[in-house]
Amino acid sequence: MSVSKTIRGLGGLLSAALLLGPGSAFAGYDALNMAESVTEVGKEMYDLHMLIFWICTVVGIGVFGIIIYSILNHRKSKGATPASFHESTTVEVIWTIIPFAILVAIAIPATKTLLAIEDNTNPELTIQATGHQWYWEYSYIDDTVAGGTGIQFLSNLAKPSKDASELGSGADPREVENYLLEVDNEVVVPVGRKVRLLTTAENVIHSWWVRDLAVKRDAIPGFINESHFVATQEGVYRGQCAELCGARHGFMPIVVRVVSEAAYAQWVSERKAGAAAAAAAAEAAAARDFTLDELMAKGKEVYAANCSFCHQPDGKGQGPFPALAGSKIATGDVAAHMDIVLNGKPNTAMSAFARLSDLELAAVITYERNAWGNDTGDVIQPKQIKAAR
Repeated sequence: MSVSKTIRGLGGLLSAALLLGPGSAFAGYDALNMAESVTEVGKEMYDLHMLIFWICTVVGIGVFGIIIYSILNHRKSKGATPASFHESTTVEVIWTIIPFAILVAIAIPATKTLLAIEDNTNPELTIQATGHQWYWEYSYIDDTVAGGTGIQFLSNLAKPSKDASELGSGADPREVENYLLEVDNEVVVPVGRKVRLLTTAENVIHSWWVRDLAVKRDAIPGFINESHFVATQEGVYRGQCAELCGARHGFMPIVVRVVSEAAYAQWVSERKAGAAAAAAAAEAAAARDFTLDELMAKGKEVYAANCSFCHQPDGKGQGPFPALAGSKIATGDVAAHMDIVLNGKPNTAMSAFARLSDLELAAVITYERNAWGNDTGDVIQPKQIKAAR
């Protein structure tokens, strides 16, 4: 078979692939392509991506086809001689008009999509996502349908993933479902409702990214960025912090559960009831004294959920995070210990934990002062935390 016939055959195959689309010749390669979204804006982004992809493919095949044809059919060994002309107005006009037309064809849908991405007006639900090292804090600021939810919670890496990620834990990450992509508190939103997302951060830059919702927005300390999404399908959609935010960057996933209006209303009701119960429990806790054993048991749970990532489960710390075992903070002045846990330490990764309840703070401080051989004997009561606030 001649070279020219081979080229024509390959050209025919490529033309057939272009005509039939990615579902034929390129079947099985979906994992390499941009993922389709469950939002209308995401679908526009995907369509724009595919439009540009196929334009680039056609242009590339045309350009390289002409180059290969010219090399094979106008080579010296075939007796070809160089052309004597130096310029062609017709050719110059053609290669100016064609790229211009292509750019206009791309610019029109691209502009439409960009405007849709930035249209954060008329939201039906507003959620603020605050990035911390290394977890997310969510506040449901308002809800025009439910009349204001007032819901606020922390979202940490789920315990099975957290346990499996620790050295020497004996757990096999391969046996953990959704390893590093599961949280203890999911973001819940109703299907079909426009959700306005406000992103900010407490300490360093984070980035809230959920691929299936076509949202990726930086969370910057001192600034509030906004974006939005309207999920068209119920389901669970997972994402991660997409900004290198420190040693535990890969351990702050995002999980958004999209549910029906009825299920969302029930979730809001349960959340409000839980918050009311927690407030009542906090008031009751402030009125009584707890034993050392009670506080140590509770403090161990609180420490594992909020402190062990940095200071390690054994209290020995790692890298820039100081050890608590035998430290001056955990064995020294009680008031100073309460202050740093409540208010954090500026310009460090030590966050303020004033959002925890009085009982939780009393328990974790008591635990830190009596675990890992510290043995100070100090017992911190919730009423002391309440006074310190």
